[in-house]
Amino acid sequence: MRIVIGAVLTGRVAPLGTAASAIAKTAVWGPVAVGPLGLAGDAQADRRVHGGPEKAVHHYALDHAAAWRADLPGLPDLLERPGAFGENFSTVGLTERDVCVGDLWRAGSALLQVSQARQPCFKLNLRFAVPDMARRVQASGRTGWYYRVIEEGIVSASDALELVGRPHPDWPLSRLLHHLYVDRLDAAALREIAGLASLTPSWRTLAARRLASGAVEDWRRRLGEEG
Repeated sequence: MRIVIGAVLTGRVAPLGTAASAIAKTAVWGPVAVGPLGLAGDAQADRRVHGGPEKAVHHYALDHAAAWRADLPGLPDLLERPGAFGENFSTVGLTERDVCVGDLWRAGSALLQVSQARQPCFKLNLRFAVPDMARRVQASGRTGWYYRVIEEGIVSASDALELVGRPHPDWPLSRLLHHLYVDRLDAAALREIAGLASLTPSWRTLAARRLASGAVEDWRRRLGEEG
């Protein structure tokens, strides 16, 4: 599988309503270095929950723009261009149904591995001025995903993104998201998720915790629904 990277984007920390965020990213027209913590020139406001080796590069499908416009016709033209969701890579032709946990992708000269899907947080509510936007993203399955960096390199817009390995072909991100947010206590699925070697360790732990407790964690704080 081979597609073209439509845009490479980076951002700096700036005020976002009552918070600070680097979710507002702009396209870079030239080569960008990709290191263990992500793209050169990119930033995260809160390293406790954003960025780091397991969430070094964020990818979002521009394919979803039409569905978002249909769901939220009053939104500004933020959705008409790459970067609406704070992504580093924007593409057309690749969604959560096409990407699996642990996929290895060659992006320019860098080698990246899909580590997890995105868990949307309240900053999306501020970004779009839609009070339940994070909840909508979670429910839709149109979350985007993250990569860890296996080999550092250089990437540019218009470079190829090429699939070079697929260790977990039975686990597209759409299936992972279904069990994370919809069929949340399927014991067999949780056992498999907890054993996915390429999945971010915190997600494997989450699955194991659900399996042991028979309970789902409280999402309200992350989604900005408390208070």
